[in-house]
Formats: sequence, C-alpha cells, structure tokens
Amino acid sequence: MAIRPNRIFLAAWMLAVVFTMRPEHVFGREPTGWDLLQQGGYVVLIRHATAPGSGDPPDLRLDDCATQRNLSEEGRSQARTLGESFRRSKVPIEKVYSSQWCRCKDTARLAFGTFEENSVLNSFFGQPELEAPRTEAMKAFLMQARPSRGNLVLVTHQVNITALTGIMPSPGELFAVAIDDIGNLEVKFRLTAAD
Repeated sequence: MAIRPNRIFLAAWMLAVVFTMRPEHVFGREPTGWDLLQQGGYVVLIRHATAPGSGDPPDLRLDDCATQRNLSEEGRSQARTLGESFRRSKVPIEKVYSSQWCRCKDTARLAFGTFEENSVLNSFFGQPELEAPRTEAMKAFLMQARPSRGNLVLVTHQVNITALTGIMPSPGELFAVAIDDIGNLEVKFRLTAAD
C-alpha cells in the first residue's frame, strides 16, 4: 500500500517538532540549574568551600597560607565535587577568577584547575568601610567581563556575595547571576555540587 503524501508530511512535521523541543519538554521535566548553565552567559559567584571558623588571624598575610583560615578536608572534597559537577554537566567556562585568599585559590584550583587571581574578589570581612567601594568595583568588573558564550566563574567570600546579592551563601554554594548594561544584578538560581 502506498503512503499518502499528507501522511509523509505529517510524520516529517512530528519529527521536526520533537527534535526542536527543549529537553525538558521531551523528557517531561523542568530544566535544572546545571541544564541552564550549559547554555552559558552567566556570572557564577562561588563562595569558597568549607573552611572552619570565621574571619582570619590578625597576622594574615596573603603570601602565607599558614597565616589564614584554610579549607578543611571536607572543604577540599567539596571543591573537587563541585568541579566534577561542572564537568559532568558539560558546563562551558570562559574564565575562572579567584580572590587572593588561599581558601578561595584552593577551591578554584581543586574545582577547575586553572584560574587567575583578582583582588576585586578579596574579602572585606571586619572592614565595613571597604564594602561599598569593593562592591562597586566588583560590579564594574562584572559588567566589563560579562561572558558571551560560556560562563564567568568567580570564587570569592560570603561578605562579597552577600553585598552583591543580599543573600547569605553556604560554603561551596554557587549563584548564577545575570547583569545588565547598567550594573543591575539578578540571581537566577542557586546550586551546590549535590544538586
């Protein structure tokens, strides 16, 4: 029996609809944060992984990790798991920047391998006079460095993220942020490696 042309057209149309649908419609689920990060275009703010305590010793020196609060073994594992989540989800990364504090650099190194230090991401904990200028400098940097195809990853501190977003992050938590042309930030979603 010959197949009628209108049946061939209908079958081709149905296949075209299925192949142009987004995965969440095909598989009946909403996209996860990891799915959205695959699309790129986000600034990803990450609070360094678990480093017990708060603040730093009074003799802190950026060139000497022994004078700082550092990642625990749990924090090192958390950072590695975060990086594995990015790789498993095939999240495109344009660039990774880190605060100059050792706990941030170690988080970036264990999660992503390579990174660049940027002092605009440094903590101002215990120095409230630095909050406004550091936050404005960070916004200016984000506007200048907005990603085009991949994602821009910034490993920083709780105080920096809270000043930008108004939200208190957990250790190792990430915030996917969109920033417009005049520096307004919008948190699109939050994730941990376990999500």
